[in-house]
Amino acid sequence: MSFPIKDVPTKPYDGQKPGTSGLRKRVKVFQQEHYTENFVQSIFDSIDAKGQTIVIGGDGRYFSPETVQTILRIGSANGVSKFIVGKDSILSTPAASNIIRKYKAYGGILLTASHNPGGPDNDFGIKYNVSNGGPAPESVTNKIYEKTKTIQSYKSIDAPAVDLSKVGETTYGPSEVTVIDSVKDYVILLEELFDFPLIKQFLDLHRTDFPILFDGLHGVTGPYAKAIFIDTLGLPKSSVQNCVALPDFGGGHPDPNLTYAHTLVDAVEANNIPFGAASDGDGDRNMIYGKGAFVTPSDSVAIIAHWADVIPYFKKGGVKGLARSMPTSKAIDLVAQKKGLEYFEVPTGWKFFGNLMDAGRLSICGEESFGTGSDHIREKDGLWAIVAWLNIIAAANKESPNKLVGINDILKEFYSIYGRSFFSRYDYEEVPSDGANALVANLNEAIDTGSLNNSVHASASTGNSFTVASVYNFEYKDPIDHSVSKNQGQVITFSDGSRVVFRLSGTGSQGATVRLYVERYVPASAPVSELEKPASEGLKGLIEVALELSKLKQYLGVDEPTVIT
Repeated sequence: MSFPIKDVPTKPYDGQKPGTSGLRKRVKVFQQEHYTENFVQSIFDSIDAKGQTIVIGGDGRYFSPETVQTILRIGSANGVSKFIVGKDSILSTPAASNIIRKYKAYGGILLTASHNPGGPDNDFGIKYNVSNGGPAPESVTNKIYEKTKTIQSYKSIDAPAVDLSKVGETTYGPSEVTVIDSVKDYVILLEELFDFPLIKQFLDLHRTDFPILFDGLHGVTGPYAKAIFIDTLGLPKSSVQNCVALPDFGGGHPDPNLTYAHTLVDAVEANNIPFGAASDGDGDRNMIYGKGAFVTPSDSVAIIAHWADVIPYFKKGGVKGLARSMPTSKAIDLVAQKKGLEYFEVPTGWKFFGNLMDAGRLSICGEESFGTGSDHIREKDGLWAIVAWLNIIAAANKESPNKLVGINDILKEFYSIYGRSFFSRYDYEEVPSDGANALVANLNEAIDTGSLNNSVHASASTGNSFTVASVYNFEYKDPIDHSVSKNQGQVITFSDGSRVVFRLSGTGSQGATVRLYVERYVPASAPVSELEKPASEGLKGLIEVALELSKLKQYLGVDEPTVIT
């Protein structure tokens, strides 16, 4: 049957500039006439996908099924020869990265707004990933944005909707559509990376005294978690909760932190569960939390790097290098220094890690925003990090058969070797853009004039004084492609090694989000009582000084952050 290609007249929409993770707006914005079609056509106008294979998937959020059909119609009209689509349009972000790489696809279009809420009144997103499986670099996203500003028409074919509920192949106009099992390839990948027999042996032996709980927050990872924890590791069904993926995430906020993953925190504390974990809407973030034991993302990636030799993937191939995003604590730097490994500080955004991985210089990396991963794919990977922790705990208990080793034991040992980087992040979400820009402008003025240098600031509650050593705007020159990324966040460092970072985030759908990061290092030689005190105590004075220095509350017009992690 012939499906003629038609050109549909349209007009540009303002504001279709992709951020660090694609274009994110409210659902109602994407539902405007031609809005989604314009952006999809702009993607195809910016890449040479004729005769190529494109992967399509996403986190299953509201408006995904309709958008998949839109991509199929426009992509086919633009000459895509084959589409690989997750069953029911579902593919977690890590799973999609794996599919792109495994099947050597030209790229992929993912429908996700990551950890942002879903539903008809909430967020939707579209991002393009390139052939290495990672997010498109700025050279591509900038080209897409330029196309959105001049678009006059988009191509489409008139064809019936593809049934995405059945695995198999079908002809779709001039193209082929292959619907795949959303979970299978990803589980196979994890089994190749980790010591599943060791993990299973440990969990079977400690079924009663070391139960685990995974909370999917009604995001995309529910089916993946069931396949890993129940089908593969043989755990009881009670080991997972909120693992039915829903288009509105059950009305919750699928962000795995202490504020939004309260269903996990409450269940872990109420039931004395030693190992709990959660993932976000699209599956690329994670939180590790046991009874009385929260692992900061900064500590988590550093500990995985410290224990890398018990993970088969790294035991076989070695660790090429370590990296973190600039706001993330420097704990992983200490691991790299001790192990003699190259390490990097990059801007926020996984694409910067991807360049280093493709060049063979990076194996393990992480962001403080609950993103952790390795060079097995080119996205952060929530379930990968969770299984990595289970692999580490199983190995630690094999080395210590007479004592049950848990999360706190792993943390304490790490601090005794490397010291502790007390770390926290304050998020101020959907604040007025004018106030956020004024805050940044004030900090930039301090950078230009040096007005804060050598100034001393005392905490009223703790009496501690902090002397400003430097104030700068983080800039990164990529050692691989030599591109320069400027204005990546304002950093204030202090004479004792502490630092605070201010950054405007690009992951929200409206207003502005300001993030404040605070870090204070205590060496391993400090008293145990100092190393093991609650993070809120270790950081109290520094946070007070950061708020005073920046006049944050004054500029944003708020008294408290939306989220503290």
